[in-house]
Amino acid sequence: MSMIKTENICKNFGDLKVLKNISLTVEAGEVVCIIGPSGGGKSTFLRSLNHLEKITSGKIYIEDELLDDRKKGVNQTHLSLKDKNQILLRMGMVFQRFNLFPHKTVLENVMIAPINVKKMAKGEAEQTARDLIKRVGLEDKMDVYPAKLSGGQQQRVAIARALAMQPDIMLFDEPTSALDPELVGEVLAVMQDLAKEGMTMIVVTHEMNFARDVADKVVFMYDGTILEEATPQEMFTNPKHERTKGFLQTVLNEV
Repeated sequence: MSMIKTENICKNFGDLKVLKNISLTVEAGEVVCIIGPSGGGKSTFLRSLNHLEKITSGKIYIEDELLDDRKKGVNQTHLSLKDKNQILLRMGMVFQRFNLFPHKTVLENVMIAPINVKKMAKGEAEQTARDLIKRVGLEDKMDVYPAKLSGGQQQRVAIARALAMQPDIMLFDEPTSALDPELVGEVLAVMQDLAKEGMTMIVVTHEMNFARDVADKVVFMYDGTILEEATPQEMFTNPKHERTKGFLQTVLNEV
């Protein structure tokens, strides 16, 4: 079963065409890393999958269910709001910025969505949250407030918070780009563990080593299009497109 499939999705902001006929399939348990220069549409694509942006046209399937079939910005699927939200809840998302509630502890931050959105019992939500916080290596920070955490620790809490909703798919939008270099590794390690456990993941990233080591498939986006899609081995040793070659030469020389 395809976990995510897009067919010719386009996104316009006025006259600006940000996504141009993006078609991509992500299978269950697959890790797909999306790379490419800034402004290429990577984050907009990710945000379109979970309706933070509404596509202009094209189709989005989540676990083989048609979520979007848009023509000129109008969705033809006519799903009820309840059904649409049930599909969207299958996806968890981690952003560049952590967006934790500053007045709530680590434990409270991870508990809040399951209680309020999924109507999970408080006791069950707390146990789930404790297990997830331990899973991301922060069991000694349960009662700490975000301001007392490093950026890497805050991002690990954000991952635990997304996992608390028990998603089938995790979307990561440049999750390490706001971190100091020495804190990047601790976040990537958590993501690597998720990949080993079989979580389906789409990761927009500038971390080429992570893409090379963890991805099943690497997608190169440029100017709103997918120029190239390949295994990490193919992408990093024998890219086909001149734009891909130029991008990889630049970023790999910076490492």
